[in-house]
Amino acid sequence: MSDAVQKLEEKLAFMQAEITAMSDELYAQQKEISSLRHEIDKLNAKLKHSQMDSGILNSAEDTPPPHY
Repeated sequence: MSDAVQKLEEKLAFMQAEITAMSDELYAQQKEISSLRHEIDKLNAKLKHSQMDSGILNSAEDTPPPHY
């Protein structure tokens, strides 16, 4: 086998290993992002429920005070 072909095969094997490692890392990151989004949704729902229970409204929902 020629030297050039052997070098190309080595590079290909290295690149395949790197792609596999990056793919695994990307999958782990996507799982973590999904989990974090779920937690944010739960916290938003809890906050909204807490605001409704305490009578706190968003500033957009507040009625302006009467003017004299």
